[in-house]
Order: sequence, then C-alpha cells, then structure tokens
Amino acid sequence: QVGLVESGGGLVQAGGSLNLSCIASGRTLSAYAIGWFRQAPGKEREGVADITGSGADIKYVDSVKGRFTISRDNAKRTVYLQMNDLKFEDTGVYYCAIRSSGWHRPDLSSDDFASWGQGTQVTVSS
Repeated sequence: QVGLVESGGGLVQAGGSLNLSCIASGRTLSAYAIGWFRQAPGKEREGVADITGSGADIKYVDSVKGRFTISRDNAKRTVYLQMNDLKFEDTGVYYCAIRSSGWHRPDLSSDDFASWGQGTQVTVSS
C-alpha cells in the first residue's frame, strides 16, 4: 500500500510560482504513474498532469501547458508540480494520486486514479 502526502501550496499573486510536492510512503514509487488533479469550489475535480513511473511519458491538460511542469525523483519518492505564471483560475485544492487504470487514455480522468492524498490548497490572488 502506498500513501501520498501533498505539500507546497499557499497564497500567491497572479504571475507568481509555486512548487508542489507529492511524497509517497510505503512501496517504491518508481512502479507507479502519478497524476496531479485540482478542484475549485463548486467544480468537479480536474486532471492537471500525469507522469509515468520512469518519467518518460508526461501529459498535461491544455490550460496548463507551457506553465506547469511535472517531474519526479524516485530516489526521494517524490513527484513535483512546478507551477509558473499562475492565474486566478488555477486556484483550488491540488491532489496527487496513483494511476490504477486507463494507461492508454489521452485524457486525465479521476476515475482512473486511486490512493488520493489529502490535498494542498493553492490560492492565486488577481
């Protein structure tokens, strides 16, 4: 069983940056593809990015391409989400999770992920 804990959220002005971390406990992280999701108040959870266990394959939702970078350090059992040029609409609770299905799907569906962390709040002021 793998447990995930997110950190690194906070309050930032529009145009600013944050670097989120997702730290895994339990089994080795390299066996798992990890996704980042976010949920704004009153909205459904939205996939942001995911990365395969080796880091060779990465997907982003269109709204964050060119601004966000997902990466991983399996030795540290950590997956990162570097967020630059933050916008007000990036506000929400950010979660990481382990992909459990849908490896060949082009989209990021929360139905394909499990073992969710507790989330970290990101607030972007305009």
